[in-house]
Amino acid sequence: MSAMELKSQGREVKPAPADTVRLTTAQALVRFLNQQYLDVDGEVTPFVEGIFAIFGHGNVLGLGEALQEDPGHLKVYQGHNEQGMASTAIAYSRQLYRHKIFAVTASAGPGSASFVTAAGNAYVNNIPILFLPADTFATRQPDPVLQQIEVDSSATTTTNDALKPVSRYWDRIERPEQLMSALLKAFEVLTNPETAGPVTIALPQDTEGEAYDYPRSFFNKRVHVIKRIQPSAAELTEAVQLIKASRYPVLIVGGGAKFSEAGSAIEAFSDKLNIPIVETPTGKSTISATFANNMGGTGILGTAAANEVVAKADLIIGAGTRYTDFTTASKTAIHPEKTRVLNINLNRMQSYKFDGFPIVADVRDTLTQLTSELSGYQSDFTNLADLKAAWQQERQRLAHTNYDAPDYTPEVKGQFSAATLAEYAEKLQTHFTQTEAVIAVNDTIAPDSIIVAAAGSLPGDVQRIWDPIVPNTYHMEYGYSMMGYEVPAALGIKLAQPDKESYALVGDGSFIMLHSELVTALQYHKKINILVFDNSGFASINNLQMAQGSNSYRTEFRTADHDILTIDFAKIAEGYGAKTYHVNDRDSLVAALEDAKKQTVSTLIDIKVLPKTMTQGYGQSWWRVGVSEVSDNPNVQKAYQDIQTGIDQAFKY
Repeated sequence: MSAMELKSQGREVKPAPADTVRLTTAQALVRFLNQQYLDVDGEVTPFVEGIFAIFGHGNVLGLGEALQEDPGHLKVYQGHNEQGMASTAIAYSRQLYRHKIFAVTASAGPGSASFVTAAGNAYVNNIPILFLPADTFATRQPDPVLQQIEVDSSATTTTNDALKPVSRYWDRIERPEQLMSALLKAFEVLTNPETAGPVTIALPQDTEGEAYDYPRSFFNKRVHVIKRIQPSAAELTEAVQLIKASRYPVLIVGGGAKFSEAGSAIEAFSDKLNIPIVETPTGKSTISATFANNMGGTGILGTAAANEVVAKADLIIGAGTRYTDFTTASKTAIHPEKTRVLNINLNRMQSYKFDGFPIVADVRDTLTQLTSELSGYQSDFTNLADLKAAWQQERQRLAHTNYDAPDYTPEVKGQFSAATLAEYAEKLQTHFTQTEAVIAVNDTIAPDSIIVAAAGSLPGDVQRIWDPIVPNTYHMEYGYSMMGYEVPAALGIKLAQPDKESYALVGDGSFIMLHSELVTALQYHKKINILVFDNSGFASINNLQMAQGSNSYRTEFRTADHDILTIDFAKIAEGYGAKTYHVNDRDSLVAALEDAKKQTVSTLIDIKVLPKTMTQGYGQSWWRVGVSEVSDNPNVQKAYQDIQTGIDQAFKY
């Protein structure tokens, strides 16, 4: 309706001042997103790549209309599951060292509620993502509307309040002009390496379409500069003294080191000072597995080499690590009363952990300066090459485990009987072990291919026996260990690095939970490769359950009459339009991988493997779990006592 028509109805509209532009809230949001840039070490690039959307009544007429009218440079993809498309966005940003993001939008109610799990993932892993959930009406006139929850204690509470605990910044735009201050706060969080994480801007349905005269200056190009925080002279002096006083220092490479792009600095530090490197799941592939002093993954899922040097350490240097329980073996692998701790982290809280000396600074630049300051120093480690060689020999053994050997014993011992394993072999039509399969994949795909894993037993296997040759080709989500992350993440990786092959290593349980973005990959011709390791169960939890004295209970996939459940995952993917393969031995797996390389469409390889054939602990493997204090099962009683013994030995905070 024109201003003249409104005037004739008694509603005169004043013309907007020349220095403003009249836009709806949604239009202003889209225009602002187009003008955000990031400066990393002098390279300036657009920060917001695009938006993943599932449109419903709450966002299709406001934000949907704005994107349809003028998306600018933003790429708009149709998602197929809210948690799935958010996981794609998270993986995209993570693979690009947090230098770019996608926003995600969904309708009010259940659609936006589905964001919560993915937001937790982003929060734990410090990954920037912008959630734009639709909301109920700001005016409240039509309440209760479709998909609205009514909370008796407060009319301001909506489904989107569930996102508050898993958002670094949360806001609800109830008037168009509120958008400006909210977005400035939001992008400070999204572009700050210390606080980076999920941001939620809830958009009431009526507010999305309401207009306001926005200052044109609000839409000027904004360049957010990533400043590398430098260590102070005092921090460097104390760190140098700590390292010089130590004989056996060990450097733990965490995710913060990867995001700092500190690979070259880490190698120089380690090589010059003869300091071994061990890796957290997130930090792995910051440097190549071939680097001489790289001992591999550490902690519960660690290699024997890594755990041996950590056990010998008199100084732990934590580079961008949160020290999760899997890295520290629930605080038994590192004990400040026996081992000094030096922490380098942008996050002040993280730098205080284990009573360590804190350096609140950039990992790359801090290690570079320490290398220079420590000229002439070398650790007393003399057996690093031998430890690395011994682990490679063990890896070769794991690559050739043979179920048909007369003396075969599974890696996870004392849980399934030979008869039960034989039942699985017959039902799944396989004698293939999981360690042999994982290493076969590692040895067959191109070295610059990127793998993603997240949950189940596969994270332990790849943390120990996957050797990433090219840096940043190992994408592990083990902070939140979100089942269902793998397939959508493979798409995010492909969007981030379209010239690389992207592989999702996923268990059957995780694939069943969420694989909807395979459809998105097929829809937009973004080739991903899905490797489903099918052992018919939640096998890692079955391992845990039985290791702590319980019987196998609801963790195997069995029918009501106790038959092992068999699923044709290849047929599922074939129905979507993917190229698929069935494999049950090394030869068929290698043949499938080679053929998959030639395809232009997404692929799925259904790999049948035996349970109990994944890797098992190599020292520093105690994990505090909640074992029942009271039980009629003597095995559970013993497990409870073992946990108490571990607690007595663990660092208390």
